[in-house]
Amino acid sequence: MQTGQKKEKWYRKLRHKYRLVIFHDETFEEKLSFRLSRLNVFVLLVSLSVFLIVITTYIIAFTSLREYIPGYTDITLNSRIYEMARRADSLERVFQQKDVYISNIRRIIEGYDAENDSLEAFANANLMRASAIDTIRMTRSQQDSLLRLEFESAERYNLYNQGNLLSESKRRAMQTANFFVPLKGLITNAFDPRNKHFGVDIVANANEAIKAVLEGTVVFANWTPDKGYVIGLQHAGNFLSVYKHNSVLLKNEGDLVKAGEVVAIVGDSGELSTGPHLHFELWFNGIPINPEDYITFN
Repeated sequence: MQTGQKKEKWYRKLRHKYRLVIFHDETFEEKLSFRLSRLNVFVLLVSLSVFLIVITTYIIAFTSLREYIPGYTDITLNSRIYEMARRADSLERVFQQKDVYISNIRRIIEGYDAENDSLEAFANANLMRASAIDTIRMTRSQQDSLLRLEFESAERYNLYNQGNLLSESKRRAMQTANFFVPLKGLITNAFDPRNKHFGVDIVANANEAIKAVLEGTVVFANWTPDKGYVIGLQHAGNFLSVYKHNSVLLKNEGDLVKAGEVVAIVGDSGELSTGPHLHFELWFNGIPINPEDYITFN
């Protein structure tokens, strides 16, 4: 009986009402008052705890904060890694093509034939790398290879029928370009692509300044045994200007130059030079064009 009375008294104590009153510290004026019981306080604390647990679980499960917890990872990580790898592979191909393009510019300046830098060539190269791993081997017949070689040669190295290679829009763009005269002088050797003379020879006094024909970027500035000191400029619209047999180069590779800016000094460098002069070449889309059609040197 005594134990039952004690339990009853303990249970009743949970329902006893208490008043929480807040007074002003100086005037003792009553500001707030709350009527509470032990049971109300317990239920309130339990409810608050459950609410905090639910909110914390939601934040961890459905927000990006879970990535900072050891053991969790982003569900899109694999797809992002795949996309980054694909873009890196694409950038690698672009850089490879740019390297071949710059190499072709150097070869053209030095008087050699350019390599194939088309997208098809890179696709074929990648196919060959893939076939090295695969067990299937793809081969071409001799007739097919000869036909491809004949077609590519006709497209890339036909330096004489320029009217068939250049569209009317490109020809108009070339005619409206304002070329600056690189050097005033007498032309002693004209443009003759059949004899592999892809420019004009301009005789002038020694130590005269050579100027850039258009605004552009220096892509080649170096010494070659045959052509001496050579500098090449890449311009907008796929124009390339080349200046050979100089005595001094005043610009370095990567420099930006403006039209009419001095880039070199007339000289007699190189084994193929016969006196102080400038050998000037003008290329458009990888095809040599006659500079006298667009520039007056006298």
